[in-house]
Amino acid sequence: MYPFSAVVGLDDLRLALLVNAVSPAVGGVLVRGEKGTAKSTIVRALAALLPPVEVVEGCRFSCAPGDPDPTCPDRAAHGVASERPARLVELPVGASEDRLVGSLDLERALTTGVSAYEPGLLASAHRGVLYVDEVNLLHDHLVDLLLDAAALGTSYVEREGVSVRHAARFLLVGTMNPEEGELRPQLLDRFGLTVEVAATRDPVERAEVVRRRLAYEADPSAFGASWAAADATLAERIAVARDLLPKVVLSDHALREITTVCAAFDVDGLRADLVTAKAALALAAWAGRSEVTTEDVRTAARLALPHRRRRTPFEAPGLDEDQLSQALDSVQPEGPDGPDAPDGPERPDAPDGPDGPDDGGPDGGGPPRAASDEPPPSPGADARTQGGAGEADGGTPSAAPSAAPSAAPSDMSDEPAPSACAEARTQEGADVGETFHARRLEVPGVSRDGAAGRRSRTQGAAGRLTGARVANGRLQSLHLTATLRAAAPHQRARGRQGAGVTLRAGDLREAVREGREGNLVLFVVDASGSMAARQRMSAVKGAVLSLLTDAYQRRDKVSLVSFRGHTADLLLPPTSSVDAAAACLTDLPTGGRTPLSAGLLRAVEVLRVEAVRDPARRALVVIVTDGRYTSGPDPQLAAAHLVRTGAACVVVDCESGPVRLGLASDLGRSLGGVALRLEELSADALTSVVRAA
Repeated sequence: MYPFSAVVGLDDLRLALLVNAVSPAVGGVLVRGEKGTAKSTIVRALAALLPPVEVVEGCRFSCAPGDPDPTCPDRAAHGVASERPARLVELPVGASEDRLVGSLDLERALTTGVSAYEPGLLASAHRGVLYVDEVNLLHDHLVDLLLDAAALGTSYVEREGVSVRHAARFLLVGTMNPEEGELRPQLLDRFGLTVEVAATRDPVERAEVVRRRLAYEADPSAFGASWAAADATLAERIAVARDLLPKVVLSDHALREITTVCAAFDVDGLRADLVTAKAALALAAWAGRSEVTTEDVRTAARLALPHRRRRTPFEAPGLDEDQLSQALDSVQPEGPDGPDAPDGPERPDAPDGPDGPDDGGPDGGGPPRAASDEPPPSPGADARTQGGAGEADGGTPSAAPSAAPSAAPSDMSDEPAPSACAEARTQEGADVGETFHARRLEVPGVSRDGAAGRRSRTQGAAGRLTGARVANGRLQSLHLTATLRAAAPHQRARGRQGAGVTLRAGDLREAVREGREGNLVLFVVDASGSMAARQRMSAVKGAVLSLLTDAYQRRDKVSLVSFRGHTADLLLPPTSSVDAAAACLTDLPTGGRTPLSAGLLRAVEVLRVEAVRDPARRALVVIVTDGRYTSGPDPQLAAAHLVRTGAACVVVDCESGPVRLGLASDLGRSLGGVALRLEELSADALTSVVRAA
């Protein structure tokens, strides 16, 4: 395993992981960043630094010998104490709910008739590290279960006749690439800290990353030995900080700083205040101090608040450094003249010397700090410049100087957009009009094993149980009751003796669950001269942006095609990063003739390619036009090609004025879909949702 100390840069991420190692109650870390920045490498290396764990032999839930869980299902089998290394448990993206929380041990239930619980990954991760790579691609219901267990420290299992409760306290770390889609805000809030990482642009630092990686691949054992002393020092410091943590004091002044900062950034609820306080305590313990300082609060806020402040769906997490400083400066220091002073007249003779109110910490509040005390590394100074190339880049704490504040602008400014989008931004476009809450557009029918999402209906392994069926191919999810019901009439003929059930392959029944899937929403936008009137195009952009927001919330992939002049351009290939589509839309240029056929044919091309890449995802084509065409052939033939792709189509009629030709409605009928007026896209306009017929 690549050593933790050998990772180049990534100071923010290192600090956030170490803070959670000192105090798992902080709530874990969410790591956001581009691919190839050593996110997975440094997380896997952390487990080697954690102190060994004392467990009870024979306990599958890792109970502590001195404080066993009173609800442990293995309490009766507890044996002597033993010691083992802390575990790193990885949750794969394709894991099932049974694999995560555990389930009935079907083998024992069907062969011996004994109802027994088979633990899942949450039980294995207890008192260790649970790592979820690409957490943004995990099914929403799995993320909900995971974060509930992380917040409560307990896993509850109530299913298939099994009722189990066991401890599940672990250090939760999730990594994600924002280009592949975002987490829902309520899920973001459940992670204690968040860190933005990006590969350094410094050639010297990148060279050091490559040098260490090559040395590691040439001789992993020798490379690990050369960093063993540094890792051992970090492991010892974690153990010392854990012992010191219960003795660290959070003064009233530091608490007011925390609550003032959280209120200044308008965060929802009180989880931000609690997490910031816990992180500040852990930072003080990590630095070897017995009291929280203003710098601890500042650093904790930089890590705990960026993903909790209110923002638009396409705005990336971030923190305004000036606003943070102003909030901290607004808290008056404790002392005779501070907010805790007793009622009465002013004391003009209060000294300003060593015993006066101005002799506190660096901000005039709290106790004086010894000269040897150093503030913890500031995550705001280097979050955007850390990292390297590949999955094994990493570094020493002093390997990279700080270069840029962590309060980076929106992801839209950093998103690597396609060249067509970049060219479009150089031309003039209309402003984006007013947005609204869009109504749900659905693909008709029910798919089977569709992509995870929240738009159209699908049958698969997730969702509410609706029935059972004979498995077609590999059994995905067993419907126990239906299986036993199918086998019961044949037990005497099969010579059953004693407990258990005699089963045949033909008895197995698969659970049928209905949920929601994510779709490919392909926007085909008319940007011709007939749409170029500023007020009209602004309204169109506002409507499309509203639909993009809806796609973001429903976990869709999106793509954007624009047609004007004589051609149609694919501004954004299918992607889960809807903020990239929003960036292209904002500066979309208009003008020229209307090649409607070219736009439809380009949509056909996109759908055919994507059907090969992602066959499980059904498509919804949203065509935004007034229906006119002044360039190219009649669009009827192109519409017929689009119909043959099987995609559901919705035509958004942008025609305005007292006289309407109804061309967009004719196009909708040709496509076998529906046509909606621009104003009908709002969820408040109608009470029913739109279903393509």
